[in-house]
Amino acid sequence: MNTATEQPAAEAPAAGATDTASADANRSNARGNSRGGDQRGGNARGGERGGRGGRDGGRNDDKDKFIERVVTINRVAKVVKGGRRFSFTALVVVGDGNGMVGVGYGKAKEVPSAIQKAVEEAKKTMFRVPRIGGTVPHLVQGEAAAGVVLLRPASPGTGVIAGGPVRAVLECVGIHDVLSKSLGSANAINIVHATVDALKRLEEPQAVAARRGLPLDEVASHQMLRAIAAQKAGA
Repeated sequence: MNTATEQPAAEAPAAGATDTASADANRSNARGNSRGGDQRGGNARGGERGGRGGRDGGRNDDKDKFIERVVTINRVAKVVKGGRRFSFTALVVVGDGNGMVGVGYGKAKEVPSAIQKAVEEAKKTMFRVPRIGGTVPHLVQGEAAAGVVLLRPASPGTGVIAGGPVRAVLECVGIHDVLSKSLGSANAINIVHATVDALKRLEEPQAVAARRGLPLDEVASHQMLRAIAAQKAGA
């Protein structure tokens, strides 16, 4: 009689269980791939936003080429049938710091809008100012309404000796050494326009010499001639 006992064979996994595990693995892989795709898509969208930001950055760089100085902001009121309507006015000076300057006056219901309008107007009215060695070529006086401003050349290292409204205009022009005096009204608007009038009256020594029919050395001083030579050498 055979007494050997048979060992039961290991039970094979059911076919249904195998199919369920495979399906779960496939779903897990699909979710992982979809997340990766979303991440890649997010990076792509981020790149697009970065591209737009780059273009905006270019506009900001263009804006940074100009120096803007807000001289004064006033609140004005208009009386109407229902009461008073308030708005704001802004006087702004804009320049490139290299001889170009303009003044603008803006009015709006909000301060930022008034400043923006003034900046746009100032950029439309910009003009070039003659300079020699960082100062004005000659003594000049400008007038606007009751405002009177006197500008006098100064030696290098003097700095801008001027009050607030005059200083704002001269800094935007790029004049670093000058003596100034306000002889008329203390109104900031009149002072700014008087300063602009003085700058528009400035003439280069070459233009004065050509108008008088004289050589340049008979019109300009030795210090001015040295400054002109240094300016040409630097250019």
